[in-house]
Amino acid sequence: MTTHKGESLSRVWSDPNILKSIPNPSNKGYEVKIKSPEITFLGVKDQPDFADLFITIYPNGKVVELKSLKYYLQQFREKIISYERLINVIYDDLMVAYEPDRLRIVMVFNPRGGISSKLTIDSDWKARGGEEKYKDWVGLGEEW
Repeated sequence: MTTHKGESLSRVWSDPNILKSIPNPSNKGYEVKIKSPEITFLGVKDQPDFADLFITIYPNGKVVELKSLKYYLQQFREKIISYERLINVIYDDLMVAYEPDRLRIVMVFNPRGGISSKLTIDSDWKARGGEEKYKDWVGLGEEW
């Protein structure tokens, strides 16, 4: 059950128990990139919304079991949830489930009313408690 700071404990946004892991086969650093096109959910006006999800993860002892990630993401199909809450719920759940050295999530949402949105969260940012030791995001151009 994921709740967020200042929210009622009675509101459940996700079931993070769906997420499974497998042991990391290496103790050396490497990067895993996962793309999930067309995440579906209900927007705040109870209308279908869509997004592309990009996950970059530097694993520690566990790696993502992809089938469980697929099922985890499918649970949002019937949830009324804002863009901002959705990315934060996914981020929080993946951090707890996989305890990575680094987690970066980018979501690109399909246009609604002629406006597109792109949201990013990175555990490396000081604002997220990180050390900003990678800094590979600094100075990047915006790609959509």
